[in-house]
Order: sequence, then structure tokens, then C-alpha cells
Amino acid sequence: MPVLLIGTLDTKGTEIGFVEDRLREAGVPVLVMDAGAMGTSAIRAGISREAVFQAAGTTLEAVRAAADRGQAIALAAAGAARLAAELHTQGQVSGVLSLGGSAGTTIGTAAMRALPIGVPKLMVSTLASGQVQPYVGTRDILMMNSVVDISGINCISRVVLANAAAAMAGMVHSKFEASTSNSSDKPLIAATMFGVTTPCVEAARRILEAAGYEVLVFHATGTGGRTMEGLIRDGLIAGVLDITTTELADELAGGILSAGPDRLTAAAHKGVPQVISVGALDMVNFGPPETTPERYKDRRFYRHNPTVTLMRTTPDEMAKLGTELARKASAATGPTTIMLPLRGISAIDAEGKPFFWPEADAMLFAAIRQGMKPAAELIEKDFHINDPTFAEACAKKLLTMIRRSEPLP
Repeated sequence: MPVLLIGTLDTKGTEIGFVEDRLREAGVPVLVMDAGAMGTSAIRAGISREAVFQAAGTTLEAVRAAADRGQAIALAAAGAARLAAELHTQGQVSGVLSLGGSAGTTIGTAAMRALPIGVPKLMVSTLASGQVQPYVGTRDILMMNSVVDISGINCISRVVLANAAAAMAGMVHSKFEASTSNSSDKPLIAATMFGVTTPCVEAARRILEAAGYEVLVFHATGTGGRTMEGLIRDGLIAGVLDITTTELADELAGGILSAGPDRLTAAAHKGVPQVISVGALDMVNFGPPETTPERYKDRRFYRHNPTVTLMRTTPDEMAKLGTELARKASAATGPTTIMLPLRGISAIDAEGKPFFWPEADAMLFAAIRQGMKPAAELIEKDFHINDPTFAEACAKKLLTMIRRSEPLP
């Protein structure tokens, strides 16, 4: 199967041609996609720009007549994504490699995000040394810094682009089967974890794995939560151990690790059994101390490390979080249980620790109790979240729920 090599051949044709040659020298077949719109193609493409815009529901002539560069990029991205997905479904793509500036990165990564985890994806970009979340999303996209602009073959670009081709060749030639297919045939359980809830999740994971399940642990950093929600929606997850719902606090207070308003909705919608807890809802994440918003200057902070500053959630914020969590849990169409650790919800929310604030936690618990509907179950445990007894209770509860929801043989 060929590597899909995507570029705007009116501006990056020479560079795409250079990469194509390096891939072919490495024994990798190549299918070039031209996503350009205005100029002429410098090299021949296996997938023409006309086909790209047709896949986006328009024509090259219409795009040129509109003379709107932003619209042209958006349409090229949509067309490239659709064609890449179709080629993958047909078994015609072994990997995707693209290179470009802001336009090329937008187009190339759109195609990459349309493909499942495990398909090699490499984007050589002038933007790779900055904030790449909008381009990577929740997929396994490798961003490679082009160092210089992608404009001609010179002493730097020659090395960078040759390395990119070699990296892609190595990935597609690898004998390792990188796939989201569960080759062990073990049902998958998704779990959420933060450093301050690690003991709980690790203890629960051992119990779940001993029971015959494979556990995927997601770091609750915004992207982690979104990725987990996406896999649940894709129907890959048999149960959810959502111990660490801290991303809700960042969404509420404007922290940097929000997973967006749809966090904690996929399992509810799909009817997947889920155990939910309140791990790390005592904190909102910001960058270095100087980056915290001025409106929060009088709040309680904890310097987690030089680049992460934690802000303690107030009783009012905790009440709002409890109301939201109860509402989302109560909307579930499948088995759902909220587990409350009454003696603290993170490693730094315990007696003598920086975020210990029983009155704030009490507001969270009260709001959850008040907002719960009969569709979900509420269980309270007089333990800290990282107590092994609490972890065991969460794991065993989830196992019971999964087994009860499994169809009879």
C-alpha cells in the first residue's frame, strides 16, 4: 500500500517531489495528492486538485472564481480528509505524510485526523514548535519542525525532509501491528488519571486487569478526556472508570486543561457502564504563576511544577461542579454510579495538605446528592480517594455493572 503524500503542489511541488523521491528510494510506494488551488502543479499528482475539491462538494473553477484563500484552504482540507478516509477504507493507505506552512498544515492534518489511531501520520510544519493542539486533535499525529520555511531545497530543508521520509519509511516498514483492534480479545475499559489520583487508578487497574479486561488510562489534560470520549463514541469501550473528572473544573473556571462542554457525555449517550468519581475537582490548572488571570489574584494556589500552577476551587465552584456532574450522570442511558470519597478528592486534598478544604468538598457532595436522579446510583465511602479500599470499591462496582449489562449467551 502506498504512503499518501499531501501538499499544495503550486507552492510546495519541488519539496513534495524531493520527499517522494526519498520515499521511493526507501522502497515505499507513494500516492501524491495535490491540494493546491491557484498556481500550476510543479509535479504530477496521483490525486488531482480537481478531485480534492470535488470531494469537498465544489469545483476547482468555483474555488478559483471565489478568490478567497481562507475558503480554499477549508475546502481543500475537507476534500483531503474525505479522500483519505475513503482510501483507508479501501485498504489503499499505509501512512500519511504532508508538509507545509499554515495552509499545508491545516490541510494535511485534516486528512490525518480522518484516519484511525495506528496509521502512521507525519506532518512536517513551520508551526510544529508552537501550539499544535488544533492540528493534532485526538489523533497520533507526529509533528516535525521544518526549522526553515518550506521554500526550496537547501542545506537545512534537505536534511529535515530526508529525515521525515526516512521516519515514514521506518513506520510503514515496521513489522509491529499498530492498530486499535484489540488483538488480545480482551474488553477495553477506559480510565482517567491525574498525578494526584494515580494511586487510586493504579490500584483499580490491577483489579480490572486481573478480571480479564484491558485498561486504557487517559491523562485528564483536556486532550486525554476528549480522546477517551471519542473512543467511547466509536464503540470501542466496554466500561468507563472515570475517577478523575478534573477537566470539568478547568472548563468552569477557564483553566488550560478543559476537555470542553461535552466531557462526561459519551458513555451516558452510548449506554456504556460507568463509574464516576470526583478526582481532582479541587483544582484548576494554569501555566507558570505569572500566567494566572488577574481576577484570581486572591485565590489559593499551589505550584505543582515550574510550568503548572494549581488553583483551589471554591465552595461556590464546587457546588456548580457537583450540579453539573449529577446532571450528566443522571442523563445516562446505561448503568451509572457516582462514587464519593468523603475524606478527600486528590493527593493534596487531605488533612495537612495544601488544598484541604472540607467545607468546599462538602458543597460538592451536597450538590451531587441534591442533583441525582433515579437513573444513576450514588455511593458514598468514608475514605480518601487514594485509599486502596476506595479503589477496590470502584473497580468491583464497575465489574458488576459490566457483567450485568452483557448479553446472555
